[in-house]
Amino acid sequence: MDPTKIIEALRGTMDPALREAAERQLNEANKAVTFVSTLLQITMSDQLDLPVRQAGVIYLKNTITQFWAEREAASSDVPPFTIPEEDQQFIRENIIEAIIQSPELIRVQLTTCIHQIIKHDYPGRWPAVVDKIGFYLQTDNSAYWLGILLCLYQLVKNYEYKKPEERSPLVAAMQHFLPMMKDRFVQLLSDPSDHSVLIQKQIFKIFYALVQYTLPLELISQQNLTEWMEILKTVVDRDVPPETLQVDEDDRPELPWWKCKKWALHILARLFERYGSPGNVSKEYNEFADVFLKGYAVNIQQVLLKVLYQYKEKQYVAPRVLQQTLNYINQGVAHAVTWKNLKPHIQVRLLVMLNVFEDFISPTTAAQTLLYTACSKRKEVLQKTMGFCYQILTEPTVDPRKKDGALHMIGSLAEVLLKKKIYKDQMEFMLQNHVFPLFSSELGYMRARACWVLHYFCEVKFKNDQNLQTALELTRRCLIEDKEMPVKVEAAIALQVLISNQEKAKEYIKPFIRPVMQALLHIVRETENDDLTNVIQKMICEYSEEVTPIAVEMTQHLAMTFNQVIQTGPDEEGSDDKAVTAMGILNTIDTLLSVVEDHKEVSYSDD
Repeated sequence: MDPTKIIEALRGTMDPALREAAERQLNEANKAVTFVSTLLQITMSDQLDLPVRQAGVIYLKNTITQFWAEREAASSDVPPFTIPEEDQQFIRENIIEAIIQSPELIRVQLTTCIHQIIKHDYPGRWPAVVDKIGFYLQTDNSAYWLGILLCLYQLVKNYEYKKPEERSPLVAAMQHFLPMMKDRFVQLLSDPSDHSVLIQKQIFKIFYALVQYTLPLELISQQNLTEWMEILKTVVDRDVPPETLQVDEDDRPELPWWKCKKWALHILARLFERYGSPGNVSKEYNEFADVFLKGYAVNIQQVLLKVLYQYKEKQYVAPRVLQQTLNYINQGVAHAVTWKNLKPHIQVRLLVMLNVFEDFISPTTAAQTLLYTACSKRKEVLQKTMGFCYQILTEPTVDPRKKDGALHMIGSLAEVLLKKKIYKDQMEFMLQNHVFPLFSSELGYMRARACWVLHYFCEVKFKNDQNLQTALELTRRCLIEDKEMPVKVEAAIALQVLISNQEKAKEYIKPFIRPVMQALLHIVRETENDDLTNVIQKMICEYSEEVTPIAVEMTQHLAMTFNQVIQTGPDEEGSDDKAVTAMGILNTIDTLLSVVEDHKEVSYSDD
């Protein structure tokens, strides 16, 4: 096959005037013997300009994905096309070199190719892949290491979700590769370059994929476990170069230094959660769990507490690093040995969680989980937490962000507080004195927090009906009158749960149902928020009689919102979320029809 013609066709795919003819030419050629081999050669050629190589590798990826594996023919059809064995052999012999020698833009497409090939050919048709990975992993040329680790990553990813009994080819390969990876990592620790840290990160990603769902105990010994734990602790503990602070804060989590720490913490949190917590593991991991808890958990926790202290002192910590740190510490709350080490640091943890809640950053869920676990399992923590929060709430000149964080902490503990008599009787007073006044705050986030707290304390037993009425009236006004959309969203959710959980609330809101439903429909249109379609459905069920006269108007509004939502193409960003919202709208219309089906004058209206 003439490579020149293929190169020209690939170049033509980038020219709108030539694209159609060029694609037709490539489609006619793609079943010919040596076509796929030629594409790989073009992809590997550094004599060609990068756009042509990119076009070639994308065409190669699509061809391999579609035609590598043999498929069964339908009874009367011609056997479906498969890439000829001659080409497959050429690809298997050369793709690893292509990956380790290619620039990033080419390499990322080639790793998809090798993933497909390993999936179908390893170990049966391509046992040699292991030897080749081993060869390049042992070479002294560090320029090859990142590429070859990407190949190994695809091998491991193919077995990541398989049952233990199906992983024997991987385990056999990792008997060789795990010690190599460890030796390479130790060697790289003294090299502070970005390239070195990228390679370290890739080794961690391989390790995580290896142990995420099944821990291959035959690969783990006391010695190598200790060595890996030391490596992981070293990476979490080491300083990030000061020049990284010159990078914009939004971009810092993408720096290799922070990504490497993130993956180290992913591994540590996963090992502790899934395999290292006695009493919470399947029986085959009992021995490992005892060894991990007694031999490693506390030392690791000490390093992670340093991360919390750094964050408390306003040093930058990437959000996902903080999130995984909190996840690991949460796991230690239930075990006496780790709790004993953790207990003296309660105040620091509370300050960290306050800062996390103030900042609205991604570790929020991890912080909530840790706070809830600690306060549920350790009674002294709940007492200290509430004292800490009340001190902030009662300080007249406190920074509003701190007050917001304290209320976030209290709301996260609502379920625990409402079960304990000493606290549940104080919650109405807390709402009256510290939450209701926030509805008149000039700060939108404080008004939103007030609604959020009412949502979480919707089951409070109000002794004074006036306080319940105040809660409902303030929330209703936020929903209908507030100018800030986040406040309206929180108010909508809070109002619905108050109506569902407070017997007297339903009657109070009944006269306002039309403006309330109109406000809800407007917010769904503006935000396309799936949570709010659930709110509307529940409100329809609560107020079926009151909704009936406005059912047609509501259905028309929902239909218009549905049409707006489905304008998003299937490949556009956010299309999955929009699909969920669209289904929510259809379910809401279905609910509306169900509650008015007995009212024929409504459901058969011509309006």
